[in-house]
Amino acid sequence: MGDTVEVFIGVGSNVDRERHIRAGLDALARTFGELQVSPVYESEAVGFDGSPFFNLVVGLTTDKTVAELSQCLKAIELDHGRRPDAKRFSPRTLDLDILTYGDLDRPRDGVDIPRAEILENAFVLRPLAELAGDRIHPLDGRSYRELWNAYRSGQKLWPADFRWR
Repeated sequence: MGDTVEVFIGVGSNVDRERHIRAGLDALARTFGELQVSPVYESEAVGFDGSPFFNLVVGLTTDKTVAELSQCLKAIELDHGRRPDAKRFSPRTLDLDILTYGDLDRPRDGVDIPRAEILENAFVLRPLAELAGDRIHPLDGRSYRELWNAYRSGQKLWPADFRWR
């Protein structure tokens, strides 16, 4: 442990979405304190046939290492019904992914940072751009707002009617 670092976490659910997203946000707030929370978006499942997802991005600060943070997020997922043996492309009660960890620009402790999905999926990039638009992607060099403005994909997403606190 040491200095604190700003981290952005991708949050998603397509099983009892509102309940699991709320519970996940509550658990993150209990663990890390004040959260920055993006708007929530609904999107089609990617990679498998399934119910639509709710997705958002949360910003927080932590003094945990990447490995400690990853373990903590996995524990929160399991506490909220995620199966430890779930396939990568399958329904999720709660999915918590480290997107960025400060300015780190390479994998650490078995975690890909920055997460490749930032540049690939609208349901990650758009809420990240809204929450941290002026921040710079550590590999690409452009801001998340610039990346979103240049994003071209057939992925559809739309604002979800969701409020937390």
